[in-house]
Amino acid sequence: MLAGLVAMTSVLSFAGYGEAGRSLPGLGILLSAAVVMRWLGSRKRRLAAITSRADAAESSLCGYMAWIALFGVAVNAAWHKPWADPVAALALIPLIVREGWQAIHASRLGCRCP
Repeated sequence: MLAGLVAMTSVLSFAGYGEAGRSLPGLGILLSAAVVMRWLGSRKRRLAAITSRADAAESSLCGYMAWIALFGVAVNAAWHKPWADPVAALALIPLIVREGWQAIHASRLGCRCP
């Protein structure tokens, strides 16, 4: 459902029904998430014997998603390219679908594996 919402929002933006605004606080939040979540994922991988490996992968994926979103917002903010944010959102769809698929599959098997 999230992937569908992201796709629909991106298509509507391309069609002129909305335009992503430039937001310095948004850039700051995305940059923080991109750095912190990648760091957190690497720390969790080191502790994989104690914590879940899937939890470490989830943190790393969150960091990747933040970098992709940050790219779109930064391009829009720096060069006033309103298409950059929806393009970045469309780039997130495969990651969102993959994570959703894995979560559904894992819940059916009753495991916490990626």
